[in-house]
Amino acid sequence: MKINGYKRECDGTYGIRNHVLILPTSICASDVARIVSEKVDGTITFHNHLGCSQTKIDTAYTISTMAGMAANPNVYGVVAISLGCENCQMDRVVTEIKSRTKKPLETFIIQDVPGVEKTIELATKAAIKMVEEAKAMSKTEFEISNLILGTECGGSDPTSGLVSNVLVGHVSDRMVSLGGTSILSETTEFIGAQHVLKKRARNTSVATHIDEIIERYEESQYSVGDNIRMRNPSPGNQRGGITTLEEKSLGCIKKSGSSMIQDVFDYAQPISCKGLVIMDTPGNDSISMMGMAAGGCSLILFTTGQGTPLGNPLVPVIKITGNQQTAEKMKESIDFDCSEGLNSNNMDELENALFSLVLDVCNGRKTKSEIYGICECSIVRVSKYVKDGVIRKTYF
Repeated sequence: MKINGYKRECDGTYGIRNHVLILPTSICASDVARIVSEKVDGTITFHNHLGCSQTKIDTAYTISTMAGMAANPNVYGVVAISLGCENCQMDRVVTEIKSRTKKPLETFIIQDVPGVEKTIELATKAAIKMVEEAKAMSKTEFEISNLILGTECGGSDPTSGLVSNVLVGHVSDRMVSLGGTSILSETTEFIGAQHVLKKRARNTSVATHIDEIIERYEESQYSVGDNIRMRNPSPGNQRGGITTLEEKSLGCIKKSGSSMIQDVFDYAQPISCKGLVIMDTPGNDSISMMGMAAGGCSLILFTTGQGTPLGNPLVPVIKITGNQQTAEKMKESIDFDCSEGLNSNNMDELENALFSLVLDVCNGRKTKSEIYGICECSIVRVSKYVKDGVIRKTYF
């Protein structure tokens, strides 16, 4: 099965978009990056709320995620902007980027240029040149098996587990059957359903790794006096009719279909194998999607029962609902309404229709979040707590 997109000769990947990324390496450079991006059509950026005043492990995750953003197949090249005194020093960011990709890269340090006005001037010129180079690229035909598909759910209700997540699972299985890759994310929503996932693990090592990421998360919460079950399901989940975390988890994992789980990857790490994989991400949708995008994901299928406008600057996000009321009330955010699946046995037809939409988006059709420019995102924040001599990792 072939689609049209952009081959990155520098690293052999294939993208379905051709963005120039204006990359702020810290919060202090985010507004400058925003101004540059607003001046140059064809660029994308994001508000980096991190990059400084972080723990060592936090800094490592932030740099790894930024490098993954630069390496994402949907990105042609990068204009990186830093302040100069942050923890995520430009040379560290550049080194990490170059370890992942050899794409065009220009860098500007505000304190060295010097100043905001001059940085905007020079970075804008660099961005314009890079966009012109990107536009000169011709699309090429390639197998869809070269893509990595991400799956996400947010604002879930019972229709998620009954219809939309099941449907995404079918598409995930189809992607795997075509030789591609699909990611199951949101470790917090495996809790209580891990025994189901472990049965599908490729080997004992993968099954053990599934247990490890769940136990690590739960223990980190206990170490600071918290319990995930005290705040999950969320108030919105409960209003929709989800009563327990286990119930929510059993619905969440439906997005993975029935394929064998090949491996488990840390947050934002490059996905290096084919088939169904897990990425260890928190349940926060914007953070989870950014982790998958930094891991090389080109497209995300996002199911929602209650509705959400979230998108991502790097990858198209197809919003899917099995709730007819949500499809009507939030039609400006929903790309695919599968609510008829609640009362019929036409899942095969719905699967074909959704997969057809996936192909259209791969070939250039814009999603609702792309049309509206909704792309707010976050990078994972990790803290280490020590209790009884044991170091624990906690997601925020």
